[in-house]
Amino acid sequence: MKGKKIFLGLFILSFLSACTSPTAMLGPAYTLSTTGNVFQASLSYGSNQMITAYTGKTPLENIKEITLNDQKNIQKETLESEEFHILVKKNIESTNKILGPINQ
Repeated sequence: MKGKKIFLGLFILSFLSACTSPTAMLGPAYTLSTTGNVFQASLSYGSNQMITAYTGKTPLENIKEITLNDQKNIQKETLESEEFHILVKKNIESTNKILGPINQ
């Protein structure tokens, strides 16, 4: 019985996987079902639709783009900074002081 339910669920999921429009309502529907707050659910859906209309991307796509760009810039700036160079140099020197007598 349990196997039939899982098979039916996977079949329906694969059959409806191309339906992208209703998936925009999943977040607000979950909010409505858990909190029971219609205002919060409608605000969530409305703000998502406004962001999509204004930027042409979904809020999740915007967040991904922002975090990837910021992460790349932070890593590049860190590796090219003078402070990082000084820190690495000090760590190498202190390690050489500790390991120096052992290696000789």
